[in-house]
Amino acid sequence: MKKKLIMGIILIALICAGLFQVTKLRTFQLFGALTYHAETEEKVIALTFDDGPTKNVDQLLPLLDKYNAKATFFLIGNEIEKHPEEAKKLFDAGHQIGNHTYSHKRMVLKSPSFIKEEIEKTDELIRSIGYTEEIDFRPPYGKKFIGLPYYLNKHNKETIMWSLDPETYYTSVNEKISYVMENIEPGSIILLHPMYDQTGEILQVVETILKELTNEGYRFVTVDELQAL
Repeated sequence: MKKKLIMGIILIALICAGLFQVTKLRTFQLFGALTYHAETEEKVIALTFDDGPTKNVDQLLPLLDKYNAKATFFLIGNEIEKHPEEAKKLFDAGHQIGNHTYSHKRMVLKSPSFIKEEIEKTDELIRSIGYTEEIDFRPPYGKKFIGLPYYLNKHNKETIMWSLDPETYYTSVNEKISYVMENIEPGSIILLHPMYDQTGEILQVVETILKELTNEGYRFVTVDELQAL
């Protein structure tokens, strides 16, 4: 009896561990459309920026403009409320705007009403700056399980993940840049977080990526443009 109990506990633990892994997969979700990379032979890539908007928009936009680059910004609802002018600057500059929830809480084991409010409230705020295109979604921390994908699928909203994430595993500016340069390929979607950068390091990563990949013949497009190829 004791042996069966122990085996049962082990089995439950393994199942829980497996389910936890499912919540953070970049390339799979249980329901609905998910994009983490585009199949194309053209030298085009999508820069995606999570969080904000913040005052760092004023430093980021000139960099993108310098290299004729369009990007996709996944914005947090409560930050749009704090910085509506910065959000509108992104829209006015012709960049794609996505939904990154209202509060940036992990969207796993949340009630349907919580999921609905987090997404719909942020959609309304994005619309308030004049954005009229379809609004894609990126889950905070990339976490998703059953409730979130179910809601997104029901409302025809696509999940956008990423293929390159230089910030998670690398610390120095040079390591982040090297990671991108060594792994870039046509159709890549790059994830970066420059909005809360107080040191200028992530902005430096962005600028160097723009410069080096432009020199290699790449173009920077929005996720929507990437998917349309």
